[in-house]
Amino acid sequence: MSGLLAGKRILVTGVLTDSSIAFHVARLAQEEGAEVVLTGFGRLTLVQRIAKRLPKEAPVIELDVQNSEHLDTLADKVAEYLGEGVGLDGVVHSIGFAPQDALGGNFLNTGWESVATAVEVSAYSLKSLTMALLPLLEKRGGSVVGMDFDAQVAWPKYDWMGVAKAALESTSRYLARDLGDKGIRCNLVSAGPIKSMAAKSIPGFEELADVWKTRAPIGWDLTDPEPAARGVVALLSDWFPKTTGEIVHVDGGVHMMGA
Repeated sequence: MSGLLAGKRILVTGVLTDSSIAFHVARLAQEEGAEVVLTGFGRLTLVQRIAKRLPKEAPVIELDVQNSEHLDTLADKVAEYLGEGVGLDGVVHSIGFAPQDALGGNFLNTGWESVATAVEVSAYSLKSLTMALLPLLEKRGGSVVGMDFDAQVAWPKYDWMGVAKAALESTSRYLARDLGDKGIRCNLVSAGPIKSMAAKSIPGFEELADVWKTRAPIGWDLTDPEPAARGVVALLSDWFPKTTGEIVHVDGGVHMMGA
């Protein structure tokens, strides 16, 4: 078998529609030779339907990252599909959520309960997911890749989700520090905005996305998730063996533009 991920076993979270970055990561991973397992939250039948649109239908495991039972049993469920003692080579964290009152310009009035939910689901879950799968990852060393949205600046309407992404970036660095001796890398891909299901839940998304129309020096297509997905697949591969704690920007260059 040939391909960038030939023989690798990858778990991908966050596949909800075939327009999501996570779906295209799963597709490209399969095309590059990987065996893929998906997780889904809530609407499992929808994820299972989308999984059939991949080059090879992938199994779907239910995962709510706020459910300790789901996390405690995740490694065993993944092993059921991959085989006992096989291990896992990569994990894609494409999980984020903030309650509506934590978005859309309500920053100063958002209560702690909503903020805590945004941080737990969008940032802390990178640690809890990775630790849940550690028994499989440490068998062979592996690559954990999370989906980010540039947290260096304050974006219109993004509010506490932006704070959660800053926490995600820091969490990734600390994971990289503490798991390096196990041969596990942890990196993020900071993608430009994509018109996905997740984007529709952000009030004022169009205002945020408009920035890319004028500030991306090599352009940016809001309807094309593949550039970001390619960045994820590259980090899952063996072509970045000594890269960890890094944030790779796949955003058309917007992150580095001044006024």
